[in-house]
Amino acid sequence: SHVAVGVSDMDTSLGFYRDIIGLRVTLDAEEGAFGGDRSAYRRRAVYLRVDEGTDEFFIVLDQLLDTAPHGTPPRILQLGTHHFSFWVDDVTEMFERAVAGGHRAILRPTEADAAAYGEPAGSGRIITAIVKDPDGNPVQFDQRV
Repeated sequence: SHVAVGVSDMDTSLGFYRDIIGLRVTLDAEEGAFGGDRSAYRRRAVYLRVDEGTDEFFIVLDQLLDTAPHGTPPRILQLGTHHFSFWVDDVTEMFERAVAGGHRAILRPTEADAAAYGEPAGSGRIITAIVKDPDGNPVQFDQRV
């Protein structure tokens, strides 16, 4: 249903996910954090979507608002994830926009077999590229050829 990404600076991260990728903010709220004492850990959570609907995939960006006064935050609020990917209409355009916005290129647009995407080997091609978001998380863009 969604992926949650811990971020160090919400406004900087919104510049990437909202302004470069084009996700739409559907909720921006201060919430109690998961795990432990909900009054001890607060987060700013911004929910972003591509499409409307209860079954549509979304992303939650989390920025921990309280840190040192309460000790180590719950593990669920740590920064980052391994990587995640978006289907896009034009990988090259998205990649160039991200790089022009100052985001580090990890993998320039590259074409590969679509077997890793659940298609029979040799039946299709995918163009993929990877950039880093403001906290250094790899974000991949995929396009069917």
